[in-house]
Amino acid sequence: MSNIVIVGAQWGDEGKAKVVDYLTEFCDLIVRYQGGANAGHTVIVKGEKFVFHLVPSGIVYPAKICVVGSGVVFDAEQFLKEIDELAGRGVDVTGRLFVSDCAHLVFPFHRQMDGAAETSASSDNKIGTTGRGIGPAYSDKALRCGIRVGDLTDWDYFAQKLSQSCAQHSRLLETYYSVKMTDTAEALCERYRAIRARLLPFITDTSQFIYASLYKGKQILFEGAQGSMLDIDHGTYPFVTSSNTIAGGACTGAGVGPTMIRAVVGIVKAYTTRVGNGPFPTELSDSVGETLRKKGGEFGATTGRPRRCGWFDSVVLRKSVELNGLTHLALTKLDVLSNFSEVKICSHYEVDGKRLEHFPSNLQVLGRAKPIYETLPGWNDDLTACKSLGQLPTNAITFINRLQKLCHGIPLLMVSVGPERSQTIEVTSL
Repeated sequence: MSNIVIVGAQWGDEGKAKVVDYLTEFCDLIVRYQGGANAGHTVIVKGEKFVFHLVPSGIVYPAKICVVGSGVVFDAEQFLKEIDELAGRGVDVTGRLFVSDCAHLVFPFHRQMDGAAETSASSDNKIGTTGRGIGPAYSDKALRCGIRVGDLTDWDYFAQKLSQSCAQHSRLLETYYSVKMTDTAEALCERYRAIRARLLPFITDTSQFIYASLYKGKQILFEGAQGSMLDIDHGTYPFVTSSNTIAGGACTGAGVGPTMIRAVVGIVKAYTTRVGNGPFPTELSDSVGETLRKKGGEFGATTGRPRRCGWFDSVVLRKSVELNGLTHLALTKLDVLSNFSEVKICSHYEVDGKRLEHFPSNLQVLGRAKPIYETLPGWNDDLTACKSLGQLPTNAITFINRLQKLCHGIPLLMVSVGPERSQTIEVTSL
């Protein structure tokens, strides 16, 4: 093993948590480097389902150390809720879970701002956010008026900053959205006084902690949230998230140099899904799309919203390979494609009668893109008990090989044939 970054190679919801869970066995530290409680990472271990929003999903492994990095916008109440849920299920995090003192806090008024902005937007301009306050919290960070986790170590300083931030956001809510702020500054200070007492043991300089671990030869796994096509700089802007989801974000979001990363694994579903608004060339608004949604359990772990479903889009994957410098692919949910008479892969787009091989950054062009498919024979076999590639049906292997070839021939690390940790075919090693 080497220090690796795990990224979603599509629009998110690719099954990153399962891959992180699978690879955690071979790593010492698991570091979440961006996003916030808008992420939903689901792990199933021996039939038991765990859903994480902020705590790195590797925490279910005993003795593994997990870190929430500085690039995350941190909802302290959600974090403590997850800690309590883990404790109730016998998972002790004492001494093995840390939060960066440089991570920015998400407050209730951020969530209120998020909801008000989305509600007031016209139907064409709605982003489809989770309403978790992510965008407003990142906005405060960029405006240099945010409050960081480390500020909690000095209560008087924190309380003063929180009172100022409450006044600022109260004015914004009333001026722009004609909405009164739900919480008073006094009430929030009281809530966060109790939160502070519980959170202090988790707060540390995680960048230094990670570097010291690297120096000792520890293996690090950097875990992203969302997907590459939701990256704030390189995704389908403005229908994106508010942080850098691609592999480069691991360096800034964890506080490590690029020379410390040795491999980048892109998680890719055997079909394509998207949550929220924005262009989606291979979307299927028919019975096939509905079948994929039902068989794949394609409902958001954070919001419960049904995901938009479509055939595999290799144009998206080629863009993701280039953005992330992918060294390996991890293919998930291959089992969902069983019992289709035929399966399809989008090989390229057609725009205004012209062939387009590369994913366009112009949304007007992307909106006119017609997916051009290659049709392959399907299979009826149940894949969930397969333990090697040789046990897969011939047509499934043909599908995998064609998918790889269309995605710059990036080697496969693993293939997931079911939700359980054990339902994983290892193809190569890192």
